Amino acid sequence: MAVAARVAASDLPIARILPMLPLPHLDREFDYLVSEELSGDAQPGVRVRVRFAGRLVDGFLLARLAESEHSGKLGWLDRVVSAEQVLTPEIAELAAAVADRYAGTRADVLRLAIPARHARVEAEVPPAVESSDDPAVDRAAWSAYTHGSNFLDALASGRFPRAVWQALPGEQWPIRLAEAVAVTVAGGRSAVVVVPDQRDLDRLETACTALLGGDRVVALSAGLGPAKRYRQWLRCLRSGPIVVVGTRSAVFAPVSTLGMIAIWDDGDDSFAEPRSPYPHAREVALLRAHVSGAAIVIGGHSRTAEAEALVDSGWAHDLVASREMIRARQPHVVALADSDHALARDPAARVARLPAIAFEAARAALKADTPVLVQVPRSGYVPSLACAKCRNSARCRRCNGPLALPSAADGDGAGSPTCSWCGIADAAHRCTVCGSRNLRAVVIGAGRTAEELGRAFPAVPVHNSGGAAVLDAVRPGAALVVSTVGAEPTVEGGYGAALLLDGWALLGRADLRAAEETLRRWMTAAAMVRPGSAGGRVVVVAESEIPTVQALVRWDPLWHARSQLDERVEVRFPPAVHVAAIDGTTDAITALVDSADLPESVEILGPVDLPDGQRAPAGSGEDALSGEVQRLLIRVPRSTGAALARALATAQASRSAKKLGAGVRVQIDPIRIG
Repeated sequence: MAVAARVAASDLPIARILPMLPLPHLDREFDYLVSEELSGDAQPGVRVRVRFAGRLVDGFLLARLAESEHSGKLGWLDRVVSAEQVLTPEIAELAAAVADRYAGTRADVLRLAIPARHARVEAEVPPAVESSDDPAVDRAAWSAYTHGSNFLDALASGRFPRAVWQALPGEQWPIRLAEAVAVTVAGGRSAVVVVPDQRDLDRLETACTALLGGDRVVALSAGLGPAKRYRQWLRCLRSGPIVVVGTRSAVFAPVSTLGMIAIWDDGDDSFAEPRSPYPHAREVALLRAHVSGAAIVIGGHSRTAEAEALVDSGWAHDLVASREMIRARQPHVVALADSDHALARDPAARVARLPAIAFEAARAALKADTPVLVQVPRSGYVPSLACAKCRNSARCRRCNGPLALPSAADGDGAGSPTCSWCGIADAAHRCTVCGSRNLRAVVIGAGRTAEELGRAFPAVPVHNSGGAAVLDAVRPGAALVVSTVGAEPTVEGGYGAALLLDGWALLGRADLRAAEETLRRWMTAAAMVRPGSAGGRVVVVAESEIPTVQALVRWDPLWHARSQLDERVEVRFPPAVHVAAIDGTTDAITALVDSADLPESVEILGPVDLPDGQRAPAGSGEDALSGEVQRLLIRVPRSTGAALARALATAQASRSAKKLGAGVRVQIDPIRIG
């Protein structure tokens, strides 16, 4: 049977296609002929299939043209997968900007930005959206911040303010953000708010829905599942002015007329994308605000050096309360080192591994019928052990993994230490340095802490939050809530006291961001405590002379962020400079660097061996590196950061074209340098 010859479309017969190919040297558009039959559906933004190098591949149609600059023979557009125009011009421009910023490809960025298609969901009839009046927004709470009212006025009038917001202790931040997005939507524009995790998303969605109604609020997160997530994503695409709240990938939500984008708690590690090209949601939000001409607000109880750099440069403005307001709202904070002398003051405090002042703060809060939050660095029972004599880390004799007491065994040695890697118990462990058989706890986990507190306060209920069992909220009333960092449940009316234990374990991490991350964790927990005027107390078990501890005691995260930024400037690490981390074998790294046309101001550090835990980002098996993996750092001034990214992208494309691109991974400004 003869096949009818295809006829090119009479109007704009050329389709410019971006194939979704993983190879860097193929990150460019290709022209294809559009048949008259497909012309109606082949519109900019649709998913298509084209034949490339003898096989069918997916792609996005970027534009329709009257003629092609290609002088050779053009292939035909094979088919239009769906007539839904899922790639909007704004997201296409943003994807290109993100790819340029992170030395990646547009195809990789678009895989992060646009979820997989579900034909059944696409065919569903969209639910009818009832028009509703714009809500009356009470702006009184924003007036507590200097220029807070002016910020809302700018949003309402269609201007695009850029602010770094320092939330007050005890602030109902989901409600404040809901008020800001309500003002934006009332002006006929959309808003996108990105939060770290599902718990924060649930709180924010509840606040926005209460103010705007469910029809105007769309929640996006990976936990929805493929079909429901795509349904929600299509709501963003098809609706008018709308509010999108979500986790990391929601920063790419395809809304119409973006008016404001906000990110809460930008220091959280979950904002760093573990898949190529490894963008950070905060940086994507900044790029989108620039590309779309939208307002942006970066909020949190503490402040990152990156956010402080935006204020320091004048690109963004401070949105903070007066010192008088902060003092009126903050709890009373006391720092005390965890010493044997302090523990000896009270026998019950010794049983509970608490300094006497912390024990007294907990007892006073419980007597006032208010809950007490106890924050510990890690979950488990005794998650880390060391030699009691020489303090050398206790390691497994079989696999060299860390030994721990993962269950409720007696910490003095009645239980057998077990390897955290291979799971084999080692009852006869002997220190490889001094030969001692005695072990001590390096860090006491949440399980052991809860057990000790239960003995010290036998009539008080104890709740655990952390690991696989994270509590969203606890009821008011006398109770002890033992939580790992980041898993603190909320309580109506606030906690009566918070005990922040083992501060040295957080501050002592070998990480450039250890101090910043520690203060963020502490302030998040302390912000849940009642004001000092209402009896709220926070006891942090750490040396009071440490600057991070002083920042908590004075409740001055701006000073701490400023000092952190000054330190980064001095040691020349982000955000003071741009850094590219290149991971791979020695030969692959050398070949890539030698082939790159790097800026003159470049400084090369390393290479050094890469820890096993950083060989592959979580959830991205295609990026795993094997063999003797090393890391090389390339450092340049901020003014040449774009040139560095272009040079590395060009070098990767050249190596890819020669089939030499495997075995190397490039990350721009990774959150973990070492």
